[in-house]
Amino acid sequence: MKDVYITRIAKFLPNEPIDNEQMEEKLGIINGKNSKARRIVLRNNQIKTRYYAIDADGNITHNNAQLTKEAIELLCDDTFTTKDIELLSCGTSSPDQILPSHASMVHGFLKNGNLEVNSPSGACCSGMNALKYGFLAIKAGQVSNAVCTGSERTSTWMKSDIFETEVEHLKELEDNPILAFNKEFLRWMLSDGSGAVLLESEPKGIALKIEWMEGYSYAFEMETCMYAGGDKLENGHLKPWSEYPAEEWANKSLFAMKQDVKLLGENILGKGVDSLKMAMNKHHITTADIDYYLPHISSYYFKENLYEELKRQGVEIPWEKWFMNLSKVGNVGAASIFVMLEELVSSGQLKKGDKILLHVPESARFSYSYAYLTVC
Repeated sequence: MKDVYITRIAKFLPNEPIDNEQMEEKLGIINGKNSKARRIVLRNNQIKTRYYAIDADGNITHNNAQLTKEAIELLCDDTFTTKDIELLSCGTSSPDQILPSHASMVHGFLKNGNLEVNSPSGACCSGMNALKYGFLAIKAGQVSNAVCTGSERTSTWMKSDIFETEVEHLKELEDNPILAFNKEFLRWMLSDGSGAVLLESEPKGIALKIEWMEGYSYAFEMETCMYAGGDKLENGHLKPWSEYPAEEWANKSLFAMKQDVKLLGENILGKGVDSLKMAMNKHHITTADIDYYLPHISSYYFKENLYEELKRQGVEIPWEKWFMNLSKVGNVGAASIFVMLEELVSSGQLKKGDKILLHVPESARFSYSYAYLTVC
């Protein structure tokens, strides 16, 4: 089996950063009045800036496939061009259309010759699933290199005309911030952008060896938590958009992202640490074997609670090992872990032998992905 290394990493965040006061201007006002919940949600998620593929005049500047293409081109130079890519694996939770696949659309923009494409579906874990496909393909000797990406273009999903009403019962948001994690939470948190890595079977320059990757799903015991393209029924099942009359698609906001906030608050951290322990036990590592812990969290509301849950379950990871950039770039979904890792690599603080643990949760139906890297 071949070793696999991340030899290049790049990110693309469109246009200028958008601060909290500019958000509603970009996304639009609902029902002709400013959101009363926006400041409450932002106070809890503690995101200061994020990026939208929308220009100063409100025009869309990139679709999702174009954002992904930009990150891939930033990986390349005269010594490795887009025409040298053997496998293209692209994950996202916000594809530009149902068909063709996201990776096929990215390939269409690259125009770089014949190659294999792979398009994992899902939410935040889709980027990690794209990475794992490339990792396994190189490990098995199928290809000698792969470009793997995560990307999101959710700003157009968050425009005011998508939503019928704001979150009700503002007093409840003050008493329990978790209740804001519905349409309003997603609207004031999600960001656009893309990240890409080049995987190769030989280390080059400052390389990160992928020691292992693991994934876990709790869908066998958990209802759907975050969803789009359907509606959740009282029995917990999802009824897909294709089973509704077309005139109800807008009336029920079927294509808006929604979240079962009660289910999220009760389970996202516990299942996350449970799966983390399974991965660590399988590969015989402890927290002492982690130099940098990169957890993808949707909001800083979860940060302290995640630490306490790690501590409660006996896998406490000291704060000095945590590395996050959520406050600067927002939640870029499937791209977040790539963007986070790119910033860590670019920081210059890594040294040979450092161990990095990537931890990506997905609330859609509670999935979790992990990767363990060694700096070479």
